[in-house]
Amino acid sequence: MAADKDPSVRYLHEVCSPSVVHKNFNSTNILMDAELNPHLSDCGLACLIPNAEYQGAHHNQSSGYSAPEVSMSGQYTLKSDVYSFGVVMLELLTGRKPFDSSRPRSEQYLVRWATPQLHDIDALDKMVDPQLQGLYPAKSLSRFADVIALCVQPEPEFRPPMSEVVQALVRLVQRAKMNKRVLAGDDRDAHDYMF
Repeated sequence: MAADKDPSVRYLHEVCSPSVVHKNFNSTNILMDAELNPHLSDCGLACLIPNAEYQGAHHNQSSGYSAPEVSMSGQYTLKSDVYSFGVVMLELLTGRKPFDSSRPRSEQYLVRWATPQLHDIDALDKMVDPQLQGLYPAKSLSRFADVIALCVQPEPEFRPPMSEVVQALVRLVQRAKMNKRVLAGDDRDAHDYMF
């Protein structure tokens, strides 16, 4: 699908002029079509509401998706969307909710619980959603965790722009495809992925 017909976070942030802050990026706003292509929803109304008014009506703050600076100031930025995107990736990695009051207190907020473990390969392997049943390359898991860690940093100035997050994820998928082909004995395209 053409970029102008696909309202992705990268598109909203870096193609739209002026940039659009989604303000409500979470897993319930990602819809899948018949081919399992993701599409972003709820990106038209939130941007029209001023930050101060939106803060009171917004559920992201108590649900674990909000960046720390949003909780403190009520100001949404491109970098707060990146944080929320990181939380969604953590959901995919762990199979857990961003906030789960049924868990022990130290595990209720997904970002707080997961962040210290993202760079420890043994801990990382244990926190992966058991439904994935180990069907992933360990190196890809580590690289995915690195991207997540960049997105959920507490300081917004250290979070990458969405285009860098997308590039890192695309490279990760390309490497995984290359490795799959090499393992299957079809290394014709391996050179293309490596260089």
